[in-house]
Amino acid sequence: MSPDRLIYMANQIGKFFGSQGPDKAVPGIAEHIKKFWDPRMKRAIFAHLDAGGAGLEPDVREAITALKKAMTLPAAP
Repeated sequence: MSPDRLIYMANQIGKFFGSQGPDKAVPGIAEHIKKFWDPRMKRAIFAHLDAGGAGLEPDVREAITALKKAMTLPAAP
């Protein structure tokens, strides 16, 4: 899937959660992507974020950043 399509999809998710305010929107966006995007899609959006994240709305960028950090932390014993 192209980065442009992933950016569009992520921003659409952000629009859906946007009315809830950033305190609820950011975790909602992250949880939706975590649950419903396949690993290839997540890797691609993380790579896009690492390349600067052009086109991502602020709440979406924050959600993807938080999700990436959460997914790369080692599991607790």
